[in-house]
Amino acid sequence: MFLVPTLIVGEQSYQPTEQNLQSREWFRDSKFGLFIHWGPYSVLEKGEWVLEKSKMSLEDYEKQAVSKFNPTQFDPAAWVALAKDAGMKYITITSRHHDGFAMWATQQNDWNVVNASPYGSDILKLFADECHRQGIKLFLYYSQLDWHHSDYFPLGMTGHYSGRPMSGNFNNYLDYMDAQLTELLIGYGDIAGIWFDGMWDKPAADWRLKQTYSLIHQLQPAALVGSNHHMTPFDGEDFQMFEKDLPGQFTQGFNSESTAISSLPLETCETINNSWGL
Repeated sequence: MFLVPTLIVGEQSYQPTEQNLQSREWFRDSKFGLFIHWGPYSVLEKGEWVLEKSKMSLEDYEKQAVSKFNPTQFDPAAWVALAKDAGMKYITITSRHHDGFAMWATQQNDWNVVNASPYGSDILKLFADECHRQGIKLFLYYSQLDWHHSDYFPLGMTGHYSGRPMSGNFNNYLDYMDAQLTELLIGYGDIAGIWFDGMWDKPAADWRLKQTYSLIHQLQPAALVGSNHHMTPFDGEDFQMFEKDLPGQFTQGFNSESTAISSLPLETCETINNSWGL
């Protein structure tokens, strides 16, 4: 169960553009999308939290998962067509999960699918190009939590077994995060939205949300920003999601009665098994 703090949200200063408002209405009407959780953890077939739950070191994770991540049968055209044929209007795919491993050719470090895995190709580029070709809107899941980066410090509630040094500069980490988001927003065509997750790991930290959200809205004014923080939406967010729950329900222990249902477009993200990623 995640700890949900009581926070007071300051004066709302964000003014969405007309493009953004149109995107909100499109999202509200679309109803049906596909969430793809995928990364090197799939090699181990123990879910996307295997690095944490198995108390693995990053060295072991790299040997057992990343060094074997070689999805040679990946067929983005077939994946997108399957979603489209099912009547889905958008796809959300993991650009990186809590292991910090980038599924694109990030220039910020070598911890990515091109430089660190035998696959050696930019998965997100292949997938984004296919979404654009087939007319499916693309959302990118992005984990703010990072079990790999040395500047993700002080540590939060998770990531205590990876073997990272017990030091770092969190502002440097946030600069790194913004640099990665910039890559995604200028190099992969129209992005329908950024789906954040992981802020709950350090709920009292200064995540510089205004700076990051402003960056996204400036680079792609139509893109929607949402965050799976399990709290009432913050200034700069454009939709509200409820993990494994309907709005107003508390069956999973993620949301609480203090989580207000906003007037923003709402999304329930649900899995069909016991984990998001195999």
